[in-house]
Amino acid sequence: MFIFNGKKYEEAVIDRLLVQVNICLEGQDCGSASQMSQAVASSPVEVQKVELSQGSEHEVKMLNSGEGGQMIFEPAVLKVSVGDTIHFKAVDMSHNSAVIDGMLPAGAESWAGQMNMDISVTLDTEGVYVYQCDPHVMMAMIGVIQVGEATNINDIKAATNTLKSSFVMNAERIDTYLNQL
Repeated sequence: MFIFNGKKYEEAVIDRLLVQVNICLEGQDCGSASQMSQAVASSPVEVQKVELSQGSEHEVKMLNSGEGGQMIFEPAVLKVSVGDTIHFKAVDMSHNSAVIDGMLPAGAESWAGQMNMDISVTLDTEGVYVYQCDPHVMMAMIGVIQVGEATNINDIKAATNTLKSSFVMNAERIDTYLNQL
């Protein structure tokens, strides 16, 4: 059993993930939250495309919390050149980086880093790679790297439904990330 801040690990994770929400039934006045939801729903969402990252060495942090939310790789989406090296840094504990089977270019080398350890990978095969943090994949702690051209993007998109079925939260992340390529 793993103890974190005096609590069982599972209890500590649940405490961090609990979000206060108000539930409004149809016909009830939900106040500003309802008005905000309607405003957001009617606004078109602009997808920011990721530019080619400069240099041949790139760093991806493994974090409990970042700009994109909880349990996240930062940056979550990268575009790099063939032969570039990605350094995955274990900034926060209890994370790793491992390519997801079937979500990398044909003939590409896979990787699976150890828990709490940095790992560096050189990507020599063109295409899209999707990777995860093994203990947090159910929270959609995933990332996407495009190396050169997205030669296998249709295969990756076809595999996303299976991947999303393993998520208990943040299921939209994979689509959001792929749309940034």
